Amino acid sequence: MSHPVNQTEAPIKLLLFTDKRPNSGEQIRQIRTHLKQLQGKHAHYLEVADVTEQPYLAEHFKLVATPALIKIAPLPQQTLTGSDIVPQLDHWWPQWQQEVEYIDRAALVEAEQNGAKSNDLVQPAFSSVTHSANLIELSDEIFRLKQTNEALMAQLQFKDRIIAMMAHDLRNPLTAASIAIETLEMGYGNPERASQLTPKLTTQLLCHAKTQIRAIDRMITDILQAARGASAELQMQPQPLQLKGLCLEVVESLSNKLEAKAQSMTTDIPQDLPRVYADRLQIRRVIVNLLDNAIKYTPAGGRIDVSALHRTTQKVQISIQDTGPGIPRENREKIFEESFRLQRDYAQDGYGLGLALCQRIIRAHYGQIWVDSLPRQGSSFHFTLPVYRE
Repeated sequence: MSHPVNQTEAPIKLLLFTDKRPNSGEQIRQIRTHLKQLQGKHAHYLEVADVTEQPYLAEHFKLVATPALIKIAPLPQQTLTGSDIVPQLDHWWPQWQQEVEYIDRAALVEAEQNGAKSNDLVQPAFSSVTHSANLIELSDEIFRLKQTNEALMAQLQFKDRIIAMMAHDLRNPLTAASIAIETLEMGYGNPERASQLTPKLTTQLLCHAKTQIRAIDRMITDILQAARGASAELQMQPQPLQLKGLCLEVVESLSNKLEAKAQSMTTDIPQDLPRVYADRLQIRRVIVNLLDNAIKYTPAGGRIDVSALHRTTQKVQISIQDTGPGIPRENREKIFEESFRLQRDYAQDGYGLGLALCQRIIRAHYGQIWVDSLPRQGSSFHFTLPVYRE
């Protein structure tokens, strides 16, 4: 770094950017020497910065090449670049001196108008450019740290909510499964009650317990996935997959829930629906989640429709339509956000994680997921998957 004169006496302030190329030292020496020759009655202050050591400073001045000589003061800022900086200095130096003289005259006139004497005028000090850039860098770093802190605090609060909701939501299926198992236990352990435990009732109790345990498993899976954060990588093992069989399998697994609310479900899936290229387990999670939501929000006696179509030569579309309360227009995009829940849903079981997870899974398959809905007229959730090409 070069200080030909004290900064407080130098109205022309320059910043020279170089790098670590072998000829950089000679370029610096030539520019310093030439500046001394040009100085005249107006002093200058030259600061040298290596772009490899101060990349943030180079970014601040939007530097695109080295060597580069930047006139910091007087304003306006001006940049000279290339191997011919010395000839460029010869051209611009007279104009820079005129700018300084103009500023000095203006300051003198203003001082005289305010009643100050000429010897009362003090040349303001110029702070180091690198010092100023370091302050900017520090300010930006503080801003980034604040953002990181806010994100971490939001994540901690989200996990606290998950734990609180988990304690509440897991209690219902755990209680239901426990009652079913205890009923079986009392029946088989008590000869007087054994006659009441018919094969049909035994089968119903076992199915009920199994359904509740599956619900608990889904909750825990969603919780663990959410705890890993939105950036967690999904484990994908795509393979040729027949969607008709998978959809019918999920419908069958949820039959007890449908019966409990006296709901009807229809399926319209063509026999010639082409196979897709997808991860069976992950797509099953999507279908289960969407159907589970449809059952939850469709009133007793309502109807749910599951359909599929070969939308294009590239995509297959699955649609799940319910006769529930629908979704307000302003919330149709938000429902796919992590932990977003509609106001009406706070009395319902769940964490607001399901649709966000569905979106991540479908996007990981290069598909799309969206909803069509009207208030009090039900909702239709759709998603697409790529057709398998042999």
